[in-house]
Amino acid sequence: MRTSAFACALLAAGCSAEVYFEDNFDTDPFESDRWVLSDWKDAQSTGAWTWQAGEWFVDAEKEKGLYTSQDMKFYAISSKLPESFSNKDKDLVLQFSVKHEKKEYAFCGGGYIKLLPEGLDQKNFGGDSDYSIMFGPDLCGYDVSRIHAIFNYEGENLLRDEDVKLDYAEKNEFTHLYTLVVKPDDTYEILLDLESKVTGNLDEDWGFPSKVIPDPSDIKPEDWVDEKKIDDPEDVKPEGYDDIPMQIPDPDAEMPDDWDEEDDGEWEPPMIDNPEYKGPWSPKRIDNPEYKGEWIQKTMDNPDYVGGYYLFDKMAYVGFELWVVNNGSIFDNILVTDDLEYAKKVGAERFTPIKDGEKDVQTAWKAEQEAIKKAEEDAAKAAEGDDDDEDEDDLDEDEKDEL
Repeated sequence: MRTSAFACALLAAGCSAEVYFEDNFDTDPFESDRWVLSDWKDAQSTGAWTWQAGEWFVDAEKEKGLYTSQDMKFYAISSKLPESFSNKDKDLVLQFSVKHEKKEYAFCGGGYIKLLPEGLDQKNFGGDSDYSIMFGPDLCGYDVSRIHAIFNYEGENLLRDEDVKLDYAEKNEFTHLYTLVVKPDDTYEILLDLESKVTGNLDEDWGFPSKVIPDPSDIKPEDWVDEKKIDDPEDVKPEGYDDIPMQIPDPDAEMPDDWDEEDDGEWEPPMIDNPEYKGPWSPKRIDNPEYKGEWIQKTMDNPDYVGGYYLFDKMAYVGFELWVVNNGSIFDNILVTDDLEYAKKVGAERFTPIKDGEKDVQTAWKAEQEAIKKAEEDAAKAAEGDDDDEDEDDLDEDEKDEL
């Protein structure tokens, strides 16, 4: 795990970035209780975290991470920051990578990280534990494919009003890097694979109190006219308009030659839509000479708005608390900092080489697995042939004994 001092060394003298937490899992995460497993679920329901790079990889050492090794299990694990911190008047950048290497169409599993405040009981860390931010992919089949960004505000977990959707090519089994940036002016940005995915304002895209609200003292005047069009008072319904029938007998219809009025009754032509029928009458619409425009209520500063929704004074832990249907997710490259440029630098160093080489190594791995499978099948067939030969030899010996 790299420290903020080491991070600054990477960026050279004069570095202003502060790194609150960084773990690339280059060493065993379970040594010295660096990462603490939670017992919040019983042993039968709890999945086993392991430290590995998975079944196919570009660089086995650099791609080791926290690996979910079992299907249909709860997973919960956390790590304490060297020091708790506040991001007052600073950017907050939360970044990590995850690879769902066994993802197929039916894959279902969470892939989000949590940033948590002081006071966490790590051994009982679970779904009821308070958190400050939850961020990362939420995937289940191809119907659910989004990036969660959830903030805790006054005890309520606020989801973004609209999902940050993942495109088809963004929800595959390869490694992806997720980055959340929250700024002191309550603007934010979400990046995927170091490319901007969405930007905006917290108070517009989440259910935070707005900076301004309608002024309750500003009331629309009773004589305000906001109807653009009115019925033309001079337009009068034509005389006899309502006497025009909707349907009339078909004037072109002729009684069939074989029609017998004594047997079939009096013949009547079929009814057709009347081309003269114009529907219910309504007067013409004209511009309203009294129209004053759309009335817009004035706004005022919201007395409940305090700003700084991004502000968390005592952030002290990072953790993963997940329900996983399909195993095979690898979490890596966790970073909490106040410098997006440093996060991008780390991403370029750690993530980009993996991203560029994964498809080729996966293709080679699949070919190798097919070759192994074929060899096993061929060996099994050969073994069955040997068993058949032995059975025939036994039968020959039995026949000799009878003679």
